[in-house]
Amino acid sequence: MNFFRSEEHARSWNGFDESMASSLMTVARWAEIFSNPFFRERGRTNYISWTRSAEGAEAFKQLRSDLPRQAG
Repeated sequence: MNFFRSEEHARSWNGFDESMASSLMTVARWAEIFSNPFFRERGRTNYISWTRSAEGAEAFKQLRSDLPRQAG
């Protein structure tokens, strides 16, 4: 993972790939995405079973809808 001080800084990086531009979001937005229960519940002893439950499936569905869509 790379951290840049601005979108302009990221775009001027020689390794920048325009197809990944949708992933340029604020740290606050990424923190919101990673606060999804699919990440928060990883410490559960029954995490794998939980991911297959209705609650886990709903958390994953929400996570997928929150993630940026890759161009292309």
